[in-house]
Amino acid sequence: MHPYRGRVTEPPKTAEPAPAPGPAQGPAPGTPAAESPPRTPAAVRRRATLAGTAVSVLLILAIVFGSRLLRDFDSALLPYAVATVFLAFGVAYRYTVWISAPGARRLFKQGRRSFFSAANFRKAPTALPKMTATYLGFQKFLGARSHARWAAHQLVFWGCLLAAAITFPLTWGWFTFTSSTGSGPGYEMRIWGFKIIEFDALSVLGWLMFHGLDIAAVLVIAGAAYFLWRRMRDRGAVTGQRFAYDLVPLIALVVVSVTGLLLTFSSIFLHGGGYEFLAILHMVSVVFTLIYIPFGKFFHIVQRPAAVGMQLFKYTSRRKDGEALACRRCHEPIDTAPYVENLRGTMRDLDLGFDEWAEYCPRCKRVLRGNAYLDHVKKGF
Repeated sequence: MHPYRGRVTEPPKTAEPAPAPGPAQGPAPGTPAAESPPRTPAAVRRRATLAGTAVSVLLILAIVFGSRLLRDFDSALLPYAVATVFLAFGVAYRYTVWISAPGARRLFKQGRRSFFSAANFRKAPTALPKMTATYLGFQKFLGARSHARWAAHQLVFWGCLLAAAITFPLTWGWFTFTSSTGSGPGYEMRIWGFKIIEFDALSVLGWLMFHGLDIAAVLVIAGAAYFLWRRMRDRGAVTGQRFAYDLVPLIALVVVSVTGLLLTFSSIFLHGGGYEFLAILHMVSVVFTLIYIPFGKFFHIVQRPAAVGMQLFKYTSRRKDGEALACRRCHEPIDTAPYVENLRGTMRDLDLGFDEWAEYCPRCKRVLRGNAYLDHVKKGF
């Protein structure tokens, strides 16, 4: 018999809230606030600033030494390099603030514990690559919502990934392309000064090398255009969207991609006409997008890898415990006991006072809330 089969099906009772302390009255002895006072926002900001500064300094050192003491660094790309340093600071700062919150901190710790667990690797050696590919790479969970949204998200994801893989190393001076024949079509690609590959600029490989950013731009435009179209047509998206949070990222991606394609169009078909203006416009759009990443909707790109560890924790706990925990009301399976206990711990960390609700399935939670509303609110009307 399941341990929850014999329990009552009523919602958990919570204690009456204690009166708030007066101006001269501190927290009651034995309360969580008295045992471990929460960190002040100033302390979190100081820690986040130190983390951002450390990451930025490390990136600057990597740029200097990776470009062979700036010998391979292109000064024309300096604004892009400065923007990546600001990006590194912003990502480290925001990430440190994020994991300081109780819910994110618990998720991060559980994910890190599962990620580096030797026991998990022995029992399920393919779990981590599988979770990384399906959850982080191909994001199959989006397909359950809409196949069109999944396809558009894949276009944007892989387009941005390809653009970053090309742009960042070139900006930092890690990659260099030099002619191996003086004026001929032969080129060499070097990484940190070491020759990696030699190719003909007129070959298929050479075309892909020099037009990789154009391919990435086409992918991003296709995906971002779908999301813009959806946010103009879908009633649910229009109702809840915010311009700065939902539309600005898509507009920024489209501007970066279109101006990048126009640079290629100008060099091939217009013999360089308007190239300088387009280069400045493209640079401004890229710098703005890079600085915007840590503080807007794009930050979920940085958060997503932490969720892979949580998915691994859920997967390994299912394999270990086998049977899922049952809902206290309808006795349908919810999730594994370690996952539910982790959720209850998060609710206790937040001092919500109703962590036992984690033992109910989503449907029963809605039913119990509806019944409580009818009993305590509608009675008066």
